Amino acid sequence: MKNIKLIILSTVLFSILSSCSDEIDNLSPFTQVDPVEFLDNPQAFQIAVDGMYNQFFNYYASPGSAMQGIPDILSDNAVLATTGRRSNQVFFNYQYTSVTGGAIALYFSEAYEAVNVANLVIGQIDNLPAGEVRDNILGQVLAGRALAHFDLVRTYAPIPTQSNDANNALGITYVKVEDGDIEDPFISPIRETVASNYTEIIDDLVSASALISTENNEGRLTRNGVFAILSRVYLYMGQYQNAIDAANQVTTPLATIPELPGVYTDSNNAGIVVEFSVNTSSEANAANVGVIYSQGSLDADTGEITNTISEYVVDLEFLNSISDDDARKEVIQFDSANGDAEHNGIRKFLGEEGQVNGRLDTKAIRAAEVLLNKAEAQFELGLEGPALTTLNELRAERFNNFVAGTETGQDLEDAIQFERRVELAFEGHRFFDIKRRGEALQRSSFGDLRDGTGTPAEIQTLPAGDFRFQFPIPIAEINANPNYVQNPGY
Repeated sequence: MKNIKLIILSTVLFSILSSCSDEIDNLSPFTQVDPVEFLDNPQAFQIAVDGMYNQFFNYYASPGSAMQGIPDILSDNAVLATTGRRSNQVFFNYQYTSVTGGAIALYFSEAYEAVNVANLVIGQIDNLPAGEVRDNILGQVLAGRALAHFDLVRTYAPIPTQSNDANNALGITYVKVEDGDIEDPFISPIRETVASNYTEIIDDLVSASALISTENNEGRLTRNGVFAILSRVYLYMGQYQNAIDAANQVTTPLATIPELPGVYTDSNNAGIVVEFSVNTSSEANAANVGVIYSQGSLDADTGEITNTISEYVVDLEFLNSISDDDARKEVIQFDSANGDAEHNGIRKFLGEEGQVNGRLDTKAIRAAEVLLNKAEAQFELGLEGPALTTLNELRAERFNNFVAGTETGQDLEDAIQFERRVELAFEGHRFFDIKRRGEALQRSSFGDLRDGTGTPAEIQTLPAGDFRFQFPIPIAEINANPNYVQNPGY
């Protein structure tokens, strides 16, 4: 695979870094000198790395791209609330094209901007002396480069387990700048294969796992985070023993029943392995993770949620499938109302304590997902006993009156996928899980009102293998690069 050399101008890097969190204290050098010259000490390098993290927050949290929301809107978890603003309706109705704005363009641009910052750091890493500090910086950007490319390839290309020919399908361009080489900003890269992309992702992650620190500040990747990402990537690849081995390296404990609600109000970080955060108040002018689902206000005297404008609500069939003994049910749903319209509002990412504007840290990977990755991989290898044990480990921390499951065969596989759907609901997984398993997406016929009446989804089914499981390449990229081929169907 070719290495693509890029020029990254100081103005570009400054635009990326200037919107970073309050953890980044001093950005002025980027406005005064070439950033390549500025990267000559550990603090400067970490400022650049934090700029990479900011790009992740941008496309995971922004209402316009919302990697933690759009995949659920595309799936069978959510129903469009007709009393809302109909935001992102083009995705709910599968009407997106190469000229559609929002997530179509922003996933592409924001992820590659994260890659650009990572490559700038990699290209100048020899400015740091050998040692733990250098290793930790390099480990963070290698892992970040891998994660950004993984998000790109799973969005714009087939997933290896999706179909027998997926590995040979067109993927994306894996952009690497190595050994300080920076040249030719006008190169027109081609799309590589899916198999090539995943090989590069794994290479970067494995390298990162041997370098990165076991502890970094909140919002930054760690060794646990790298192995959590590996467990997900290996599962997508169908390399099930590797997924199990990676999951076994993650030491983050599960959030308990008492802790779970606070995870989604930023009251605690229980069970969080990878998050992208912004240390500013809820009132700050920045991306709001939960706004994609709803907005509202609180009664100043009672603290009750009032005047909720739901954009998307919990599908009633899905909600009814969750046991009342399941602690996650209350975390997922609340009774919302917009005037006379009553809905099953989405509680996850509603807001921090005392807020309802969705201003929260993203929850990119939690320990629960890692455990579910492991359970699914064990089942796929025919290890039903260990898979059931792993699944029961999760369920023991989710049910108020827990009784260990005894499923086998198809019932066990169904249980693993059901627990995955409930546990990861509204966190950006459901569409990708259906896609990677090569399944059809089937929505219920329930409407958007609390009792299931109202307006149901216009499109009920997305057949397995439908071209819309892959997003189109943004038209701006196609127009700018004659070597870039559009996805079939667009």
